[in-house]
Amino acid sequence: MYAVIRTGGKQYRVQPGDLLVVEKLDGEPGAKVAFADVLMLGEGEAVTVGAPLVEGAKVSATLIETRKGEKVKIFKKIRRQGYRRTRGHRQFQSVLRVTSIAGGGQEAKWDGEVSLITKAELDARARGLTFTAPGAAAAEAAPAKAAKSAPKKAAAPKAKTAEEVVASPEVKEAMAAAETNAPVAEAPKAAPKKAAAPKAEAKAKAEPKKAAAPKADAPKADTEKKPAAKKAPAAKKKD
Repeated sequence: MYAVIRTGGKQYRVQPGDLLVVEKLDGEPGAKVAFADVLMLGEGEAVTVGAPLVEGAKVSATLIETRKGEKVKIFKKIRRQGYRRTRGHRQFQSVLRVTSIAGGGQEAKWDGEVSLITKAELDARARGLTFTAPGAAAAEAAPAKAAKSAPKKAAAPKAKTAEEVVASPEVKEAMAAAETNAPVAEAPKAAPKKAAAPKAEAKAKAEPKKAAAPKADAPKADTEKKPAAKKAPAAKKKD
């Protein structure tokens, strides 16, 4: 028995037990999905065509996973203009396992068990690799980050044992005083600290500065020019 269903704007011919890849559907892995848009039912040579749907017909399936499909490349070019653009797109799709087809007073079921192993895990097994689900890796990393960010608590002081308490000097002194009925001597208190002496710099600032002694005037050098001596007139020659 087979049926033709419509979902995501496309039509699919399905039978019980078929693995069906359709446009993305809401739901978690393992959820039950029912298709009521059945366009045709077939059982051998008997075929029932809907107008447009077959009344009372239904196809049931189980959701295995929701994943991204193969990448589709979009290339644009305008010749003699130097224009080229390449883009890519990956469409979300849901993978289903058809479990039963019912309609026209008949019903066909699939007796197998639905496996929720994803395609990514199957590919990893084929390559001999260890598969880790993305959600599981994030869940394992979250507690580790929280433990690192949490502030460390201060370590509680260790409790003293009975032997350490008895061996302490305070207990020994109290026991000796009890035996001699003498009062326990109090520890001498530390003497009060003396006030620090004023610094020499403070004293120097407080004292007035002495007036500097006047400097002796140095004798000035005779810089005045003496008048030049007049030359005697030359004697006239006799004829």
